[in-house]
Formats: sequence, structure tokens, C-alpha cells
Amino acid sequence: MGCGCSTGHETIDDKTMSMINDHPCYSKDAHNHFARIHLPVAPACNIQCNYCNRKYDCSNESRPGVTSEKLKPLDGLKKVLLVGSEIKNLSVVGIAGPGDALANPQKTFETLDLIREHAPDLKLCLSTNGLKLPEFVEKIKETGVDHITVTINTIDPKVGAQIYPWVYFEGKRYKGEEAAALLLSKQLEGIQKCVEAGILVKANSVLIPGINEDDLPNVSKKLREMGVFLHNIMPLLSEPEFGTYFGLNGVPSATEEQLQKAQAACGMDMSLMTHCKQCRADAVGILGEDRSAEFESPMYKGKELEELVALYDIEGRKAAKAKIEGFMQILKEANERVEAEKKMLSTTGETVIVAVTSSDMATVNEHFGTVKEFLLYEAGDMGFRFLTKRSVANGYCAGPDSCENPMDEIKTALRDVKLLLTAKIGGCPQDALKEAGVVSIEKYAKLPISEAVMGAAKEHFSKEAEEG
Repeated sequence: MGCGCSTGHETIDDKTMSMINDHPCYSKDAHNHFARIHLPVAPACNIQCNYCNRKYDCSNESRPGVTSEKLKPLDGLKKVLLVGSEIKNLSVVGIAGPGDALANPQKTFETLDLIREHAPDLKLCLSTNGLKLPEFVEKIKETGVDHITVTINTIDPKVGAQIYPWVYFEGKRYKGEEAAALLLSKQLEGIQKCVEAGILVKANSVLIPGINEDDLPNVSKKLREMGVFLHNIMPLLSEPEFGTYFGLNGVPSATEEQLQKAQAACGMDMSLMTHCKQCRADAVGILGEDRSAEFESPMYKGKELEELVALYDIEGRKAAKAKIEGFMQILKEANERVEAEKKMLSTTGETVIVAVTSSDMATVNEHFGTVKEFLLYEAGDMGFRFLTKRSVANGYCAGPDSCENPMDEIKTALRDVKLLLTAKIGGCPQDALKEAGVVSIEKYAKLPISEAVMGAAKEHFSKEAEEG
């Protein structure tokens, strides 16, 4: 099973695999199958970040640090038991705020101890800015937490001074580079202690345009040297209505292009988490969904603990987990077969998806403007295979007197396609497809599909080799 990364962990030992195989944040395979819950029991924070405003709340808002309510430890346990009784694939409990887990140690560890006692089948996680991490590593280990996330945005105190207005440590408020240097030293010390203790560390970094984007590769390199398992680069969310310092002072949200560029630069040194959905502090469900509204506090606060413990049904949950793991194994074996087939298609294992416009499924004979069905093939430099058909409701042009432009639907249909072979295509749709990463080609018009697909694929890989 994959960890959601391209480099850094080519092989994962059995012990580590057992730690991540049902953890949706640490395993890209798991995130479609297993759910998590965040408990907002830690409201206080010991640093200020210019991208954070914990006071903001909206049901449609999913930034980290946002929550609809704060919970006491016992109420957190009750919520977990209720959620776990209904969401059988719940595998992880995390404390991620709305402040900092370790700035609220009593509440955090009381909550985790209660969960370990009454829901021992769940993995325990916490997230922290790292300021207090060194002094709590031993306690974290004793509590049964074996996954931890540390937010580290820079290893340069000059950059850090632009991100953190102040840091409060041992009764004193630090500012500027002094604050950033103190925070960094504690982050690195805490991370090292966690790694030495066998705790899996995931590092989060917020990509802040114009501030830390050039330093993030240095962060990744340092994390790799220290033995951090995974690096998650999150785009800054900086709309003015969020009320953050950056949002109110014109620092823009990070674009998808900027994120991809940062991931490419950092992925040379560090394994990356690429499936993060930037969860709220009270998130419930599979990554990318939020079911917290289904489990409002009146549903569990008024119930007796014994009632909720009985509802939790650990044995039923174990059976559900076994089914999920069986299904994941089937998917893994299917993916392995696909990879084996790819090796038959390609000398390098590299393949490309080719779309063809054809009215007879034999030749490249259909004009792009009229096509309502694309034929998709996977091709390497040695062979190809048919994958599927994808339809669109309307062709690019309905006729000479009634032209429409359903390019959004067409782009969706061609979302993973690199090459489009067509009999004819106009300049405007050609440019639109190029922006979406699809190269349209007319030179194979009227040729048999087999000849056209192989010709286009060989030309594509030959060009890539020359450019590389």
C-alpha cells in the first residue's frame, strides 16, 4: 500500500506498514476507505500565526483551527463512541486544536487516556506547532500516540519572523527573529526525540506566497535528514473574510500551480502527502468529507457513558475493518496486475493515455467539433490497450448555425489524457485543450487506430527522452 508519496520511502517495513495501513493521513490507499475524527478539546495556543484565526466559524469553512464548539474530555470520548458506533470504518482519533494540543496538555492527555481505555481499537494522533513537544515526547509515547503532526513552515528565523508575530514560552512573550528561532529549535528538538522514540512524524508546512516558498525545499531536506516520515505542503487559505492577518493585508492564497511547483521542489528530498484536504478541528469522516453536522452535541452529551460504550461494539467494528482490508487487498492485487500490464506495453513502465475521435472504432475519422464519445487507450513504446469510452452530452459544435462551447465537460472527460488524436480540430478548442495539458494531433487522420495510437505514443516518448 502506498503512503501517498513519490520518493523517499521506496520500501516500508512491516511494522511501519501496520501503523499506516488504516491511517487516512499517512496512507493514500487508506484515505478512501478509513475515516478520522478530530476532537476540539484544546482551545489555547502558545504562538500566533499570521495565517490563523480560530474565532471564525462557518459550516462551509474547512480551514484547520476552525470548530463549531469546544469539547470537554468526557464529551470528546462520548462523541467518539457515538461516531464509532455508526461509522464502522472510523480508525483514527486526532486532537488538532482549535489551538495547540500541547498548549492544553491536561485536556489533551485526559481525552486520549479516556479513548485508549474505552475505544482501544482506534489509533491516537495529535497535532502541534512543536513549541512544547520536547517536554511531552515521553508522555505522548506512554499515552499510546504513535503518529504526530508538527507544523513547521521554515527553518530560517528571518522567514519565521514574517509568519509568527509572537511566541509565548515559560511565562515570557518573544517576538521577531528571537521568537522564530526559539520555535524552530523546539520543533527540531521535538521531532528528533519523536523519531528516536519510534513515533511516526508527519510535518505540515503552509505554502505562503512571497514569504516561505523558497525555503520549503530546505525544510524538506532537513526533515528527510531527521527521519520524518511524510511532508504535507498545504496551500495558504487567505481570503479576507477569514479575518487572518495575511488575508486582511493582501497576502494571496496559494494557487494550485504554486502548490505543484513547491511539491515538485520538495519531492526531490522528501516523501510528500498529496491527498490532504486541510481538515477542521472538529472534522468527522473520510478525508474530503465532513459529517460533523450528523453528530451534534445533544446526541451524545446527555447520554450515559455505559450506553455509548455498549453502542460502540468493538467486535462489530473489527469485522467491518476486516472486510475493508480484504477489499483493499483485492484492489492492491488489481493494481499490481495493471502495473504488470504496463511493463508489457512499455520498456520503461511509462505509459500515456491517448484519446481518439472515431465514428467506426477503426480509424481516426471524426471531427472534434461533432464528437460525443471519446475512445481511450493506454499506450507505451511497445504496445497499447483499449481502456474505456467516455461520453459528453454535447459536441463542441452542434452545427453551423448553433455553436456552443461545452469545454468544461470535455476537459473533465479528458482529465487524464495527454494526447488527442482527431481528424480535425479548430484553433480555439486546440488552445483550450493545451491549457488543460492535452496535446491535440491531426496528422493521424484517416489512419487505423492501432497505427495512429502507436505512432503518437512513440513520438511522445521519443520527444520526452530528447527533452529530458
